[in-house]
Amino acid sequence: MMKSNRGDQVSFAENYPHEDIFMQQARKNGEELGAIDPTPAVGALIAFMATSVNAQSIVEIGTGSGVGALWAFHGSTPESTLTSIDSEREHLGSARSIFEEAGISAQRFRLITGVGIEIVGKLADNNYDLMIIRTPDDLLEIVQESFRLLKARGVLIIDNAMDSGRVADPTQRDFQTIARRDAIKAIKEDSRWSSALLPVGGGVLVATKIA
Repeated sequence: MMKSNRGDQVSFAENYPHEDIFMQQARKNGEELGAIDPTPAVGALIAFMATSVNAQSIVEIGTGSGVGALWAFHGSTPESTLTSIDSEREHLGSARSIFEEAGISAQRFRLITGVGIEIVGKLADNNYDLMIIRTPDDLLEIVQESFRLLKARGVLIIDNAMDSGRVADPTQRDFQTIARRDAIKAIKEDSRWSSALLPVGGGVLVATKIA
């Protein structure tokens, strides 16, 4: 039996990570642009997973203002590289600026403007240690492509997988909510993945490619 909650554990978890000045600035920029960025707790999870898999090659769909990428760089090795895809040029421009301010070499990142599923379809097989998805657009298709892109034991992270509770509410039947449900179900029922659904941020699905 689950014990009743005491205290605000969500707030406690979100205040646990320390965001440096560049993450804070990127987050502020994202708020002004209307970009979607991970919460501090999700950012810390991204860094943790990057460290756990010793990520050398990372791909991100949904750059936002660069907050998530900064966390990924924070957790990975100095030689790691990032490919980040976003449909908004303004978001990518903001991310590029903050990367430069943070002293991240331009050789370590590739920022691509375009539709996620179209770009993902052109990426190399078995090339990435960590893949982060931050948009519900074509989510199921991108998840299916992620298995091809990841190396064995590579990790997939779907940020805002539960859309802050909407996915758990059966009365919510909009397209984006259904897309998230379908993606979660597909991973859960696929024996090639080992996965967990975590109630941090808007909900995060973490899955490891085991086949």
